[in-house]
Amino acid sequence: MTSEAYRITGAERRSRFLVTCDHASNHVPDWVNGGDLGLPSSDMARHIAWDVGAAGLAEALAERLDAPAILSKFSRLVIDPNRGEDDPTLLMKLYDGSIIPANRHAGPEETERRLDRLHRPYHAALGELAARQDDTVIVAIHSYVSQLRGRRPRPWHAAILHSHLDSRLANPLIARLREVEGLVVGDNEPYSGHLPGDSIDRHALRHGRPNVLIEVRNDLIEEVDGQIGWAERLAPMLRDILRETGL
Repeated sequence: MTSEAYRITGAERRSRFLVTCDHASNHVPDWVNGGDLGLPSSDMARHIAWDVGAAGLAEALAERLDAPAILSKFSRLVIDPNRGEDDPTLLMKLYDGSIIPANRHAGPEETERRLDRLHRPYHAALGELAARQDDTVIVAIHSYVSQLRGRRPRPWHAAILHSHLDSRLANPLIARLREVEGLVVGDNEPYSGHLPGDSIDRHALRHGRPNVLIEVRNDLIEEVDGQIGWAERLAPMLRDILRETGL
């Protein structure tokens, strides 16, 4: 199942899990500045434009969980689906040292156009998927760069983000991952997992659905082997936690 804004894989799968990938693509639609944000291809290939490797991990994990997955089909620089409509970072004009030329002078009318064609359809589809069952569990997949420009290196191989409003799935997953020898796992690092209006807030917290946001360092999942390896690590942990906690 696909549209301009999203694609869904495994729509027929019926486990409780729903895997999401908000930043799956670095695509710029041709109706946005002719399909070019004015950035060099090197910038569009890095983390400012999408979560490198996250789409492959999300699909591999969904397959192993017998779950559907929904993935965005537009760059976060076009409009960020993991932000509320009133968030000041919804349409970024500067990110990690790079000015986004096509966004510099984008005003409310252009923002509304991108919301209508991309952001809102993505969330409508995600909401429908989440509501198919009464006991949906949302697993959001993201990736992060090992070091932002001018910042300290990030020491974690993976980070589990969660809101203080619901850590039922996150805390046991952090504990499981930290049992893996040599794995450095962050707990709400390098940033908090609670962001009002984001995808987890909108589709999980407001509905009381168990949830977790999993960030993996992007150099570990750039290639298919890494994506499959992390999917095979995470899937049994998530299934076991659900069974053992009775969520």
